[in-house]
Amino acid sequence: MELFKETCLKCSKVITQAYSSSFTLGIKTLDKKLHLPIYGIYGFVRFADEIVDTFHDFDKRKLLSDFKKQTYEAIEQGISLNPVLHAFQSVVNEYKIDLEYIEAFLKSMEMDLEDHLYDRSLYKEYIYGSAEVVGLMCLKVFCEGDEAMFEKLKKPACSLGAAFQKVNFLRDMRSDYQDRGRVYFPKVEYSNFSNNCKAEIEADILQDFNDAYAGIMQLPRTARMGVYLAYVYYRKLFRKIQYLPATRILEERVRVPDNTKLALLLGSYLKYRLNVI
Repeated sequence: MELFKETCLKCSKVITQAYSSSFTLGIKTLDKKLHLPIYGIYGFVRFADEIVDTFHDFDKRKLLSDFKKQTYEAIEQGISLNPVLHAFQSVVNEYKIDLEYIEAFLKSMEMDLEDHLYDRSLYKEYIYGSAEVVGLMCLKVFCEGDEAMFEKLKKPACSLGAAFQKVNFLRDMRSDYQDRGRVYFPKVEYSNFSNNCKAEIEADILQDFNDAYAGIMQLPRTARMGVYLAYVYYRKLFRKIQYLPATRILEERVRVPDNTKLALLLGSYLKYRLNVI
């Protein structure tokens, strides 16, 4: 069983490497013992997201329903022949991840199957399920059973997940609308997206980043550098978006070049070694 478990977790590692070079880089800077569990979480999240975002020639609702059913069966039985689900259930059961987080995540994925006009309440619900609970799952791994630490860092973890997701929404605004008909920001019309509207969204994101920072500094050293690297990467991406007018956001997908990612990694490592973070 240990060989099977490790093989399944390594499958999730391959998925992470294929889908997100930035996330892979962040995981590599965590303590080695945390690598496979975080890959296990990412593989699960990535596959659920792929169902609703890209499998246009298939019955997405049925695929997601089957995926959800198999997820809970895997967690309850402690095994699945789907390597992604076996890897995920092993992490859920070992680190005692609350099933409420998984339910909230899958509910947000289900929301993507419908066209929604997002008001403030629906927007907050989606952000919580699609991003904040993923941060909480990872925090469970980082805290390694220290419930007092987990409770103390829950709010900053949610703020960090929210910041990441909202930056993604801005970065992907064109493709979300053109490919999927989605605009997540409350009361925002794609055709009338203005600089003032963009500035309001950015102020909200900046508050999330500020709320998250103190929590990052209180993480165990086994996790701190990896999470800090993700933080500085997204802050860099966010700053690039801030410098652009609203019209440019609707024309291109903003990226952080690989050489800049490397510079951010080296800078983060130096701060880590100097015990600044």
